[in-house]
Amino acid sequence: MAMQKHTRWETRRLAELVNRALDPLIAKQGFGETALLTQWETVVGARLAAICEPERLKWPPRPKNPPKEAPIQAATLMLRVEPGFGLDVQHMAGALIDRINAHLGWRCVARIAMRQEPLRRAAPKRRPEATPRDPDLRARAEAATQGIADEALRRALTKLGEQTFAQAAPQSDNSASEAVQSGRFPAR
Repeated sequence: MAMQKHTRWETRRLAELVNRALDPLIAKQGFGETALLTQWETVVGARLAAICEPERLKWPPRPKNPPKEAPIQAATLMLRVEPGFGLDVQHMAGALIDRINAHLGWRCVARIAMRQEPLRRAAPKRRPEATPRDPDLRARAEAATQGIADEALRRALTKLGEQTFAQAAPQSDNSASEAVQSGRFPAR
């Protein structure tokens, strides 16, 4: 009698699956792992991440028969830099190399080469369309915030009140009276 092999399904984090899928693509660009690309802003800081991004790691050619104790030669990091910021990145190259190597845990990057072109940015997030304002809700919110002297605070609280009243509007008295009349809720 043949035994059936049971597979055990385990839950995994999405990041693990994405990293596993991206690793072959990233390896073609010379990166050994996805961390440098996915955590670029954390590695170099928000200011530098806004003006540059890594393209690939260019490794020097390996000799066919290297000596056993030969050190691993470090790579050159190819960066795409926003036009006009090349000189800034060039001045910060030493600190940038130190941050990257500290993040990776070994002396991986020895040099930085730059290409000045616009960065590939994600499409800007669109704001959701504003819901049309109900004058009755606006009047209720303005009445609730009447005693506030600070104009900016009063406007902000009026807007908040209007949104709160709009969310609570479907629970109006009419729907409650309809429920009592239909027999869903007993009358008091």
